[in-house]
Amino acid sequence: MNLLGAIASFIKVVEAGSIVGAAKTLGVSAAAVSQAVNRLEAHLGTRLLQRTTRSMALTESGAVYYEKVQRIAQDLESAQSAISTDQTPLQGRLCIASTSAFGRHVLAPLIADFAARHPQLILELSTTDRKINHIQDGIDLSLRTKPQLEDGIVARKIASVPFVICASPAYLQRAGWPRSPEELQQHACLAFRYPLDGRFLRWGFIRDGQRYDAPINATTISDDIDALAQMASHGAGIIRVAQFVVAPYIESGQLVPLFEPRDGAAYAYAEPLDIYVCIQERDAMTTKVRAFMNYLNECLEARWPAESRPMELASDVHGI
Repeated sequence: MNLLGAIASFIKVVEAGSIVGAAKTLGVSAAAVSQAVNRLEAHLGTRLLQRTTRSMALTESGAVYYEKVQRIAQDLESAQSAISTDQTPLQGRLCIASTSAFGRHVLAPLIADFAARHPQLILELSTTDRKINHIQDGIDLSLRTKPQLEDGIVARKIASVPFVICASPAYLQRAGWPRSPEELQQHACLAFRYPLDGRFLRWGFIRDGQRYDAPINATTISDDIDALAQMASHGAGIIRVAQFVVAPYIESGQLVPLFEPRDGAAYAYAEPLDIYVCIQERDAMTTKVRAFMNYLNECLEARWPAESRPMELASDVHGI
């Protein structure tokens, strides 16, 4: 019996809360995971998991055993990382989670080149704006916005993306051109609702070094930023959207940016969107994770520079 493999399967089952979840993380069938746990229980001569058709729980022996072995797989990965070199081919699976828009517009185009550099690596990209759990969802690293950071996660800002306030020429011809954020209350605004908690994305601005939220008249709401961009391009109103989403619309003339800098005059600009790369804990910084983070830095630094800083607990990131 592959004892280490069986132990790794057991650990993943406990972390994921189900055999199916563990199988997804390990990239094998649920039957293979179940068999591995059964062989481990037979080897130990005791039942580790109490399983029914609806639930699963650790037995007393299972809880004791899990407490002792839970760090084995992680320690083995860390040990491998410690002796790996840049010439060592990356292997296995690397699971990345991202917000939907950033994953679709930024990460997806970059992954092809990273995959070509590391042909023995299996890459999995999960794009969602809903809450994720690194352990339960089998995520190695995630890309999150500031509101998505949570206590306990280790994070580092990797990009600061400009937001653009814009509208279609047809809307501006019909409703007029707002000259300041304060005038947004008199216009139709398209608001993004966070799927995470149902809140609206605030329209933050910076003027003379001071940040403030501009009140808006939200006439259309969606939890899909790409859908809002489409609505704006068809004249539904004014939108606040990340540059990587709206750039093609502006280049084609479908949308026109508002509140652009004016020489010699004080103006307000949209607060940028900070993107953070996150891992569950410092020990999760494996060779694969470090390689992908370095690759992202390489790709994003020239496009959207971010203040260089080490990985830190999310609770310490700008007071979060």
